[in-house]
Amino acid sequence: MSWNLTGHAWAVDLLRRDLSQGRIRHAYLITGPDGLGKQSLALGLASALLCDAPEAGSACGHCRACMLNSRATHPDLLKVVPEISGKRIRTGKVKIEAVRQLIYDVSLKPIEARRRVACLIDFDAANDQSQNALLKTLEEPPANVVVILTAESADTLLPTIRSRCEVIALRPLPPAEVCDALVTLHGIEAERADLLARVSGGRPGVALRLARDPDALAERYSTLALVKQLLLGSRVARFAAAERLARESNVDEIQATLQLWASLWRDVLLAMTDADLPRTNLDFGADIEALAREVTPAAGRQALQALGRTADLLGRNVNARLALEVMLLSWPSL
Repeated sequence: MSWNLTGHAWAVDLLRRDLSQGRIRHAYLITGPDGLGKQSLALGLASALLCDAPEAGSACGHCRACMLNSRATHPDLLKVVPEISGKRIRTGKVKIEAVRQLIYDVSLKPIEARRRVACLIDFDAANDQSQNALLKTLEEPPANVVVILTAESADTLLPTIRSRCEVIALRPLPPAEVCDALVTLHGIEAERADLLARVSGGRPGVALRLARDPDALAERYSTLALVKQLLLGSRVARFAAAERLARESNVDEIQATLQLWASLWRDVLLAMTDADLPRTNLDFGADIEALAREVTPAAGRQALQALGRTADLLGRNVNARLALEVMLLSWPSL
């Protein structure tokens, strides 16, 4: 049975080898950016762990356990996810009540399978109290329990949590691999698939989300188009844009905007040097070439560095509006 995952064959092979050789860890931590396939890999591992007749380290896809898993009704698969509140990317929190309930549930004997599997998705959305609540289960795990965590980065979890897990760090895929999956698995036209693969940053989930949600793609376009408007605008216009972004967006959404803007400035710098490297924002080719002619390399690097500094400051809970104002004032004027 397929693990229902695009790319990351090395991670699947590693886990299948562990399962085939009976070297199952008591806890796994799967890390990587949003939309990369962390949850798919976690659920593929859970299915293989619960399968009645696994084949070469993969779920068979036919037994009662696999049928229950396909309907998300297996009684021995326990799942905790953040409460979601936001459209663009996850902004929810993992509630400590949900973690405590899971801790109680894994202390009970399995109902159907040989073991219980606990999946805590996006566990970096849990606060320190919730993470500490799980610590005893990781330190003294029941013999018939496997815990699977996912997070954007191991560094976003407490050291005591990550040190007790086998860490599997996923990385963005080559755009060509994402493009091929979009064409062959989802029937997306090749040229559009290539654009989606690049603008997603090698993240299949993000590419598919953009393909299925015209509003998300339109929002991306307007966010990138704002760069040129700001470069042409006055200081007052830049202050107004900073105030509006800080007022209408939460920190995660602001960070997503900064990432988009950074991808455009990287494309501009590539255009300046005629580097034979793939660009991300293919649909902004004319604007990128124009900026490469009108902005000096030093100004382009300064704009990109300012984006990085601002993203770092926002991660430290500084005043978002002030940080954005300082950043936009450092950008060049056209």
